[in-house]
Amino acid sequence: MKIAVTASGPELTSPVDQRFGRARYVVFVDLPGRTLQAVENRGGVNAAQGAGVQTAQTVIDGKAEAVISGHCGPKAFRALAAAGIRVYLTPPGSVAEALDRFERGELNEASGADVDGHW
Repeated sequence: MKIAVTASGPELTSPVDQRFGRARYVVFVDLPGRTLQAVENRGGVNAAQGAGVQTAQTVIDGKAEAVISGHCGPKAFRALAAAGIRVYLTPPGSVAEALDRFERGELNEASGADVDGHW
């Protein structure tokens, strides 16, 4: 299963970026082996507007089946849901810790955005 995690850096030890659209990196991780590919999220970080949708497109292009982030706004959530990508929200911690929580079934699938746009 391929999971996309928003992160402040490109490593498993990097903190999860709590901002989906403005995350510095999207780290794609294949489970259960935890092989990873980090992608700089230039489109989202540098966007004047629509950062969440641009980051959602990065996740879609990376063929992830699910995304883990701290928060997800309404436009990004709709784009991900339309592509059949499940969204899981996690408290602060590292990418590895978020993946551990996911694998233990401790993260609940989001049913909608948990923040307004532009928070």
